[in-house]
Order: sequence, then C-alpha cells, then structure tokens
Amino acid sequence: QVLLVESGGGLVQPGGSLRLSCAASGSIFRIDSMAWYRQAPGKERELVATITSGGTSNYADSVKGRFTISRDNAKNTVYLQMNSLKPEDTAVYYCNARLLGLRDPFTLNTYWGQGTQVTVSS
Repeated sequence: QVLLVESGGGLVQPGGSLRLSCAASGSIFRIDSMAWYRQAPGKERELVATITSGGTSNYADSVKGRFTISRDNAKNTVYLQMNSLKPEDTAVYYCNARLLGLRDPFTLNTYWGQGTQVTVSS
C-alpha cells in the first residue's frame, strides 16, 4: 500500500511563513505528478499547486508569487513553501500524488494524505 504523510502545519501570524512537507512511502514504482490542495471551513477543496516529475509547476492565482511547490524525487517528497500568508489561506492542506504502484506499474492511481491544518491569525 501507499501512504502520504504531511507535516509542517500550524498557527502563524499574517505575513508569516510556513513550509509543508509530504512524504510518500510504500509500494511505489514511480510517482508522476504531486500536488497540494486545501479546504477551508464551509468551502470545497481547491487546488493550490501542482508539480510534475520533471519539475514543472502550476499555481492557483490566489497563491502565485507567494507559494512555491518543489519536490525531491529521491525522497518521494513534495514541499510547499508558503510566504506572505494571509488569513484567507487558513485551511486544511492536503497532499496528493498520482503514481504507479509496484502491484500494477501500468495504472496511475491517486492517493491523498490525511491533511495538515494551517491557521493564519493574529
């Protein structure tokens, strides 16, 4: 099986920074894309940023210029550096990975982490 574990969430003041990490482990053949999503109370889950295996990244307009997604393929880990945080960034942040498992290395499957809370408040 595959497990995604996020870390790095917490409480931060407006204008502050946080760095989220998500490590994938288990029966992994190859990870294709990885991404971060977030879900605020009463709202739908939304895409924050994505990164391909080759390092190409894309961002939601609301975080462009403030957030940076990166990954370490050797460690099967994706990061989200969040700067200039705003109260509206408050949400549970979820890691997402599309990957080929060892059991079936021909079918891409999607896995989710359990989420980590980010709260931006003074």
